[in-house]
Amino acid sequence: MKILLIYCNPSPSPYPVYPLGMAVVAQALEQAGHAVLQYDLFSNDFNYEHLKATVQRETPGLVGISFRNLDNVNICSEVHYAQHLKGAVDAIRAVSTVKILLGGSGFSVMPERILEASGADYGIRGEAERAIVECVALLEQGKELPSRIMEERNPLDATGMLAPKYSDELLAAYQKGGGVVPLQTKRGCPHRCVYCTYPLLEGYVVRPRDPKDVVADIRRLQEKGVKQIFFTDSIFNDSFGHYKQLVAEMAKQEICVPWTGFFRPDTIEPEVLQQMKATGLSAIELGSDAASDTTLKEMGKHFRFADIEASQKIFMDAGITVSHYFMMGGPGETPETVEEGIQNILRLQGAASFLFLGIRILPGTPLERRALEEGVITPETDLFMPVYYFSPAISKAWLDERLLSAFKKNRHVIYPPNAMDSGLAFLHRLGYAGMSIDMLLRKK
Repeated sequence: MKILLIYCNPSPSPYPVYPLGMAVVAQALEQAGHAVLQYDLFSNDFNYEHLKATVQRETPGLVGISFRNLDNVNICSEVHYAQHLKGAVDAIRAVSTVKILLGGSGFSVMPERILEASGADYGIRGEAERAIVECVALLEQGKELPSRIMEERNPLDATGMLAPKYSDELLAAYQKGGGVVPLQTKRGCPHRCVYCTYPLLEGYVVRPRDPKDVVADIRRLQEKGVKQIFFTDSIFNDSFGHYKQLVAEMAKQEICVPWTGFFRPDTIEPEVLQQMKATGLSAIELGSDAASDTTLKEMGKHFRFADIEASQKIFMDAGITVSHYFMMGGPGETPETVEEGIQNILRLQGAASFLFLGIRILPGTPLERRALEEGVITPETDLFMPVYYFSPAISKAWLDERLLSAFKKNRHVIYPPNAMDSGLAFLHRLGYAGMSIDMLLRKK
């Protein structure tokens, strides 16, 4: 069967994100003998007329759409993305009766609601490599799927998690536009941060890919001219040490390419740190999340702010760029913790701190349960449109004003979180690529 895969992610901030999930699904379908075309709405400027022409020209037997984000999770400047998904479905419907199947992390967060809003036929929640091949086999036989929303019940192991089928055309487009190319080394997260959907989508058990397979992916990307890789694991430096095996394999095979990832503020062994730097580690994003010990505990974190500071020092002493992301106003926040958090963040000199106001409530998370208990939402609340949690002890308006006044003269603290978007867009247009914080804080 000829299958058209479409990536629907309109967000360029903080940098355009290459469609990794679509590339993995493309690999699974091609291995099953199907002809696959990968199409990206973002690099085609969300031109629905161009999409219509592509559908008419290619006449696919099935269209799959990967939907990455519901919205930009920024209450200071809200942008919703579901209308782009609906626009894509409507464009396809205008020229074809082909079945449309949805997937992706954004879809998987609330599949029933998004399937209804988009008008698509089917969807796959969570991992799709095996599920989509089974779905296509049924559709080829002229059968309906047993459910409008399919789900992989048996988590994939290292052999089931396939290497992405990167598109040369899309790689060129994303690198030209300042994007960073993602690669996944493992799935699953054992932690229980109150706001996070990673465990809901990938499970609590960490499932690593074979380090040799990951290194083979890196080699292919280097051959294609990729200049920077982002490891998209929920946490790169996992407590089980899988990351050490990968870094050791990278060092053994003499890999050296600029790379980065999400790190937990844990102590890194000096030998491993040197290996990471030798293989190209250039920047990290620390999962700091909260700015005081009180709010860290309420967020479900098992480290203190002192650990954040110590971790930053380790990386910065090694010449590695560090950025933090803080959600202010969450569980346990009070005027006192806000003031403590401001002083803590101001001490993080040399790194960048991105601040967000409130926390987007997503279905199935501990934060949703807390919001229900506190009356922030009711069982009837539709979370399809963004609803944010704020601690009952503070006022959103006061917090916004306090953060603006506290950080207006500090270059290394970015609030509101979209404050530098125009600068990033300008750099991308000039052809700069790489981590946003590297570009914005780079010394002349």
